[in-house]
Amino acid sequence: MDVKQVLEKIGLSPNQIKVYIILNDYGQKSAGKIAKLAKIDRSSCYYALQSLIEIGLVSYALVGNIKIFQGTGPKRILEYLEEQQEDVKTILPELIKRHNSGKAEGQVRLFKGIKGVKSIFLDMIRTGEDNYAYGSEGQLSSRMPEFVTQFNRLKKEKGIKTHLIIREGRKELDNETSEYKYLKHIKASPAVTNIYGNKIAIVIWTDEPEGVIIENSAAAQAFRSYFDFMWDNAN
Repeated sequence: MDVKQVLEKIGLSPNQIKVYIILNDYGQKSAGKIAKLAKIDRSSCYYALQSLIEIGLVSYALVGNIKIFQGTGPKRILEYLEEQQEDVKTILPELIKRHNSGKAEGQVRLFKGIKGVKSIFLDMIRTGEDNYAYGSEGQLSSRMPEFVTQFNRLKKEKGIKTHLIIREGRKELDNETSEYKYLKHIKASPAVTNIYGNKIAIVIWTDEPEGVIIENSAAAQAFRSYFDFMWDNAN
């Protein structure tokens, strides 16, 4: 990712990004000069400057009657994110309480795209239970290699194991947090079924992957019984 993409990802608007980068590149400037360099109108520039001042990424000094703006050091971005994280931590217990009280048995959630699939695997980490899976063709490793490193590290930290049934002839890279058994006469499929805790997650690895999490204890137990039968009959 480049600088603009990352700044956008942490929540800065396009005008905030333009203004911040100008100040970072050119140092102290008046609002008029910033607007000209950023190629935005003055009112948009003032609004961006004010919002950046509020979150501590820009400061200013008065030189005569003119405000001269400057960006704070880039490390301030990390401090800003840490402050946001601390704010979220203060409300997390209340949000968890509300989330749990509002959930109904049999909840179904749909996910789409790479980010959606990533959310499914991070849900496995949050649940903290071993994952029992079948149907994998190594799509996670090939489509999301950087995330796999993070996912395997989180599994190791939480003591989570993946018990995976795959078709004979396939090889898997992760031998540290996973164990495998093989079945004969199984055809390759884009669909991977995961069973963890009281949840079933089915990921379909099409060009734009999608998936579903079914949260239902009875269904998860039924899927697990089928998995156990296959596991006992696999090599």
